[in-house]
Amino acid sequence: MKPLQSDSTVQNNQVAPSSLSRHLQFLGSPAKLHIEHADLQSLATQFGTPLYVYSGAEIRDAFQSYAQACKGLAEVTICYAVKANSNIHILKLLADEGAGFDIVSAGELARIIAAGASPAKAVFAGVGKTVEEITYALNQGVGCFNVESEQEMHRIAEVAEKLGKPAKVSLRVNPDVDAKTHPYISTGLKENKFGISMQLAPRVYAFANAHPFLQVHGIDCHIGSQLTDASPYFDALDRVLALLDQLATQGIHIHHLDLGGGIGIRYRDETPPKPADVLPKLIEKIRHWAAQSGRAMPSLSFEPGRSIVGNAGVLLTQVEFLKQNEDKNFAIVDAAMNDLMRPAMYEAFHGVTPLIIEQDKPSAVYDVVGPVCESGDWLARNRELAVAPGDVLAILSAGAYGQTMASNYNSRGRAAEILIDKGQVRLIRKRETIEDQLRCEQNL
Repeated sequence: MKPLQSDSTVQNNQVAPSSLSRHLQFLGSPAKLHIEHADLQSLATQFGTPLYVYSGAEIRDAFQSYAQACKGLAEVTICYAVKANSNIHILKLLADEGAGFDIVSAGELARIIAAGASPAKAVFAGVGKTVEEITYALNQGVGCFNVESEQEMHRIAEVAEKLGKPAKVSLRVNPDVDAKTHPYISTGLKENKFGISMQLAPRVYAFANAHPFLQVHGIDCHIGSQLTDASPYFDALDRVLALLDQLATQGIHIHHLDLGGGIGIRYRDETPPKPADVLPKLIEKIRHWAAQSGRAMPSLSFEPGRSIVGNAGVLLTQVEFLKQNEDKNFAIVDAAMNDLMRPAMYEAFHGVTPLIIEQDKPSAVYDVVGPVCESGDWLARNRELAVAPGDVLAILSAGAYGQTMASNYNSRGRAAEILIDKGQVRLIRKRETIEDQLRCEQNL
């Protein structure tokens, strides 16, 4: 393979260190990539590829960064966004740390219950809750519904009255604030499908406040994901607090604020804020507002997802072939867009590194692509890599929105998952087989 030159080329030795945490390191000579104590090359040999591997210590550290940022505040809940990574073993780990949960489906509620978490510490968001989902959630004792439309508020009221079980509700308001992120994961603009407009919110609150089977719990605001600038948080909070003042004139008092999540992670060269840089300032702003208005400090919740698990996971994939087409080199691997959708869907960047760094091994510039029958099936572009067929690569920062967005496209089975935690290597999801895929299909 000839080493191609490109202005957009990212050299391996520039990518890997920037994306590694203290729990993901190259050790030894030749340098081998480890998560905590575990040699990833050995795991790839033992469990096969594609393979997701997660660091329990990294997940705990990330969760505790939120908990410490809220230290001293009695009534605060860190509600992990289950959609980021929903493996029940990771949910149990976080429940044991004291997490609540942000869910968007009955399936995610069932997962946290299976993990041993309390439904009372779950907030149920999402724009399209069905009657069946609302019924299931009320019967399980879900903590609160984050309501996203006037029609949904009426539906919850009808189900709650039919069951004879009052429902706690918060409105997810849309503050029309630009989160300055990818348009697919921006949720706080008026053209987005999420939330209720500030103008409509007072009317919906008035309905909920008057209904005998609805209990107004609070207000929710989430403006997007992978935020690298903290200023939109404060713009959104200003608008939420102004709405609370308006509601108070109607005799509606809000005692809980859910300020969402969205703090980003480092995939390449981003410099996202840390929870300690943002949360204390948000809390102080709310304290000042409460003191100025003569109200008690409300209870708070935050909904981080990606920033808890994103940099805790890698996707291991084996190089099958090295191929050259005219002016392009391809490293064809056994993982694909069905395993990690983010590059194809968002043109997202993930760091890539061989598991073993051999100093004298020749390198070339490659697109890392999978075997799926789509030109969009790529995991990385224009990367300088020293690789040969049979080598295993780590796709970095793959702990969030990897397995949860995986599919069976091309009838490919989903990858296995490994959790490294407290000195143990545990298989937390078996590799999916074709028999697993066929199980739900009817025999004609």
